[in-house]
Amino acid sequence: MSTTDAAMGTTLVTGGAGFIGANLVRRLLTSGHRVRVLDLLVTGSRDYLAGLDVDFVEGDIRDREVVAGALKGIDRVVHLAASGSVIASIEDPAANFSTNVDGTFAVLDETRRAGIERLVFSSTGGALMGNTPPPVNEQSLPKPISPYGASKSVGEAYLHAYAVSYGMRTVATRFANVYGPYSGHKAGAITVFFKALHSGEPIVIYGTGSDSSRDYLYVEDLCAGIEAGLTADVPGGSVYHLATGVGTTVKELVEACCRVAGKPDHPIEYRPYRRGEVERNFATYDLAKAELGFTPTVDLDEGLARTWDWYLQHVL
Repeated sequence: MSTTDAAMGTTLVTGGAGFIGANLVRRLLTSGHRVRVLDLLVTGSRDYLAGLDVDFVEGDIRDREVVAGALKGIDRVVHLAASGSVIASIEDPAANFSTNVDGTFAVLDETRRAGIERLVFSSTGGALMGNTPPPVNEQSLPKPISPYGASKSVGEAYLHAYAVSYGMRTVATRFANVYGPYSGHKAGAITVFFKALHSGEPIVIYGTGSDSSRDYLYVEDLCAGIEAGLTADVPGGSVYHLATGVGTTVKELVEACCRVAGKPDHPIEYRPYRRGEVERNFATYDLAKAELGFTPTVDLDEGLARTWDWYLQHVL
């Protein structure tokens, strides 16, 4: 299947009214895809899709009837819908399992039943790999340390099983820590830091800030990798890290946020570590570069500056 051929038809994006979905839908439309969105609107918003030529279905990915209906006339699927909080997964692991395991299985199995070949799954790098010494890659052994990370590991396992058992061309994309526009509702570090910078409250760092690091990827780069997963001629069961290959400490991230906001001397408050959070993680993207043509193009300061500008216009 060529990239040109694959770009024809309609793509279902579950969770398409959320942060990543809102960015991905725009990219897919620009590339010539027709798009349908399935979203329960728990954290996402129809406002994120305002003015876009998108077929919208409001519903729960755990509801087989809803999923089957949303898949009618669909050529390929991007499964983004998930309960994405590590902390929430520790507080309520059953709820996380219900959405991320039961929901993912429902989407995958109904995709199979509909005869749809390609499904791209939103996995995770940090939470899945746990405290495996970085840099991690696709050969590193997953060691999740939270129910959220475990739920993504289960999803990847089922994608591989369905590729082998049913000939589906499933692709798991392991996300780095993603940031960018349309993330105002998220509870991630950058959102919290920007809100503190705007309100004048101290920025809170859990731990020392120097011995904890993450791989931060701008959302436009991530969406380019997801789209490549939809269109590239790769075998079913493939797994790719979409990352920058750079570990940024929490302290470095705070300094960068303060820098782009023009507040380099903003106060910082240090608190104890929180359970379930990965200490150090970043991933190489060599395989995604070789097989998907993926290369991040937006560095941290540029991406944070774009995100800060969006927050000033839409959130703060």
